[in-house]
Order: sequence, then structure tokens, then C-alpha cells
Amino acid sequence: MPDIVNTEQAQAWNGPEGAHWARNQDRWNAVNGGFNAPLLDAAGIAEDTRTLDLGCGSGQTTRLAALRAPRGHALGLDLSGPMLSEARALAAREGIANTSYVQGDAQTHPFAGGEFDTAISRYGVMFYADPVAAFGNIGRALRPGGRLAFVCPADAALNDWVTAVASLRGIVPTGDFGQPGLPGMFSLAAPDRIRDVLTEAGFTDVAVEQVQAYGTWGRGAADAADFLLATGPGRHLMDQAADAATRTHTRATLTAHLRAHETADGMVRLRSTSWLVTADRPTSPADGRP
Repeated sequence: MPDIVNTEQAQAWNGPEGAHWARNQDRWNAVNGGFNAPLLDAAGIAEDTRTLDLGCGSGQTTRLAALRAPRGHALGLDLSGPMLSEARALAAREGIANTSYVQGDAQTHPFAGGEFDTAISRYGVMFYADPVAAFGNIGRALRPGGRLAFVCPADAALNDWVTAVASLRGIVPTGDFGQPGLPGMFSLAAPDRIRDVLTEAGFTDVAVEQVQAYGTWGRGAADAADFLLATGPGRHLMDQAADAATRTHTRATLTAHLRAHETADGMVRLRSTSWLVTADRPTSPADGRP
């Protein structure tokens, strides 16, 4: 995996976090799958489209893009070896031959110029060490007039899973989790920052639209709490607990909070609010940064 500058994220996604996502890819797709159709529609994928899927994880969006383009191809790029292994296995199992996967860093990966018609991402573009450099490299990978489309979290307060984490304040330190502009999940939560980053990276016609979806987080409040606490942020919170009694209290408080989100069939469904972002690579250097 050459040319990795985002070393901290590479370590995380090739360690416990990547292993967790690979093991639980069905559950993460149940959480985030409500954004698949809006994302793929915004990307304008046609029968022969060449798609780059950024931060593809276990490859659900890569496979869906490939199915929309039977005469095209979809390449999934991710830092995580464990998730890419799962993505390759799933594509083979489902008989989707027009996909491939590569481990790499979008900021530095040596894409061929104009290699793709569109680049997509579902929650995979918020962790770049240098987002302007990363999106600039992605732009060069697109043909002139190519389309970028991605989904990223909006205001933390509009995301029910963040509200669930906030219910633990006073029990364990939650720090500045959810603050916009900081490195991590909410680094692109402010629309003006999205526009500034993409414009500086050379994109034009940047559009930012709020979209919402309800995802399934577990079968009952206790199951959903266990799942949340097994994620990277959840493990971090539990690590802040001073003793076993505090950990027990943390789990019980989160379970009680999630019980209000149980549906009639016993599933826990939480609202996610995101930005659906589209932008274009200029058709000529005069339209944007060379």
C-alpha cells in the first residue's frame, strides 16, 4: 500500500475499526443504506459509466454502481485491507464481474488522468489529512466534465446516534465529539467549508443538499447499545470509564435512551441527516484550477 500520507487513519482502518466494519458490514449497510439511491442518482451513472468509489469499505456502493453500469466498471478505493477483502469476496459471491478494488489513499493514489466518469462516496471523504489535496487528486482522475457525488454527515444535532452519545455526558467524557470543522466524522458538516474545499480543489457547480434517512441500528435497545459501543467512538467512550461500575452505568444509560427509538417490530431506527454533495470537473482548465 504505497504513498499513504493519512497514516493515522490507515492504522485505524487496518486495525480494530476496520475489522469491526468488515465483521459487521451487513449492519452498517442497514444503518447507511438509505442514502444509496440518492447518491447513485446524483452521480448520474449510465450503462457504460466508469465509477470510482472513495472509501468504499466493504463495497456495497461499488457493487450497486457496477450493477447500474453493465457495460462500465466500478473501482473501489479504501485504506482498509480487511474491508477490501470482504468487498472482493462479496462481489465474487454475487457474480458482479465489473468491479475491482484497490487499497490506497485518495490524496496520493496515482490515478490515470481522466480515468473515471464519476466519483462517489458514502461517508468516505471526511477523514482526509489534506482534503484540498485529496479532492484535487480525485478531480484529476475524472474526465473533463466528470461528476463528483458524495454523502457526508450534516449537523451533529440532527443525527440521532450523536444525540444518543450525548446522553452519556456527565458519565464519561465525550469531549468535543460532533463539532464541525474538526478532523473526523464531522469535518465537512458546514456547507460553506464543503464549497470552499471543493472550489479550491478545482471543482465547479458545487451543490449541497440536505438528505435524511432512517437506519436500523439493532434488534432492541440493548442490541443497538452494544453495537454503538463496539464502534470506534463507542470504544473510546468506554475507555474513559473509570471502573466497571461506570461502564455498566454507561451501557445502561445508552440502552435507556435508545429504547425511545424502538419501533413496533422491536428494531431501533435512528435518523441520520447528511449533505448530498455534487460538483463537476471543469471541461477546460480555464473553468477551474489547472
